[in-house]
Amino acid sequence: MKPPRAMILAAGEGRRLRPITDTIPKPMVPICGKPLIDYALDRMEEAGIGTVVVNSWWKAEVLEAHLANRRSPEILLSREEVLLETGGGVKKALPLLGEDAFIAVNGDSLWLNGLSSALARLVAFWDDATMDALLMLFPTYGAPGYRGEGDFFLHPDTRLRRRKQNEIVPFAYMGVQMLHPRLFEGAPDGPFSLNILYDKAAEAGRLHGMVHDGMWYHVSTPADVAETESAFLAGHTLKMV
Repeated sequence: MKPPRAMILAAGEGRRLRPITDTIPKPMVPICGKPLIDYALDRMEEAGIGTVVVNSWWKAEVLEAHLANRRSPEILLSREEVLLETGGGVKKALPLLGEDAFIAVNGDSLWLNGLSSALARLVAFWDDATMDALLMLFPTYGAPGYRGEGDFFLHPDTRLRRRKQNEIVPFAYMGVQMLHPRLFEGAPDGPFSLNILYDKAAEAGRLHGMVHDGMWYHVSTPADVAETESAFLAGHTLKMV
């Protein structure tokens, strides 16, 4: 499968990162002096992805001015008049993403590749006959800054089951995924969460997961930023040893 188109979800307010996000969108929060969104764009360029759609809403002018300085990959903007949430934002951008499966990455997702490109692994793992959504996962015990109870249980055949109430599951969704446009057939208009579509795919047995073999860093609050920077620099050091 050739490198697909990709999307970065960058429209949200980033409320838990206030006051940092009072003046900048969350994907512009710097980690080690570099905006989060630039790390994602670098990973996409490394994977050979030529076109990336970026949606915007909160502090859209700040984000779009920054992206105007980027020469590769090609960036297409999808500005939202009202915040459409994750599902509505992707649905609005579908005409820019084409008819085939595409990669979608949260604008605040930060990771280091393992032995190969995580995005290239995701594309190689994709099976169009059995999947409508493929989520990249990370073990809950190993993510710097992550303090949640996990998101999914991963079956041996790579199908996913969502965490039940009062249950702890071993994997967190790390904000990196591959989706097919058919998943959005019958999706509501306006704002809605991608979780609705995950549940739809899971019921059909077409929601799958792949475990990341590198590192992932959870950036959610101002306190997470310094912790993430220390862990991220340590991760780079470990990769070079």
